[in-house]
Amino acid sequence: MLLAAALAGGASGCGSDAGPGAPPAPGAPGTTAGPGASGTPAPTSAPGTTTAPGTPGTATAPAVPRPGEVLVQVVVTGGFAGVRNRLVVHRDGEWTVRSGDKPPRTGRQTPAEAAGLRAALEDPAFALVPARPTGRPIADGFQYEVTYGHRVVVADDGDRPPALRRVFDALPEGGPPTSP
Repeated sequence: MLLAAALAGGASGCGSDAGPGAPPAPGAPGTTAGPGASGTPAPTSAPGTTTAPGTPGTATAPAVPRPGEVLVQVVVTGGFAGVRNRLVVHRDGEWTVRSGDKPPRTGRQTPAEAAGLRAALEDPAFALVPARPTGRPIADGFQYEVTYGHRVVVADDGDRPPALRRVFDALPEGGPPTSP
């Protein structure tokens, strides 16, 4: 009998430090994802996303880009001529530059160029770039507003950390659009 009780206790608490009689952890082997204790549905990943091992609840980007999905947007303002240009690059490498009243310019990065831009944006060093310029502004210089995901980084000509320069170098047409 003692052996049967030990086996029953060991099977119900397998892999849990909560002690005998404690409910198994959500997602543990032999359990199903259902409503939580509060009666709310258990969280799930968004369609088309995956969760990286060891990072519960964090979704990674879909492997295949959705048509029209924006990867990065760069807005350039200032300069001697007072420009306001916008570059939008989609995940598939297609890009558009809008400069003032001129007709938009469009193009497509090669798969290698698009991969290089994604790598520069996903570099952990880019995540550490300050959200606002830290140096002194340059008279008649440009200001750059880079939007990637839910993060906006604002920089100017005098304040370009190396990780931001790598992103700029990977942009179509050799960098942010500064021509009037």
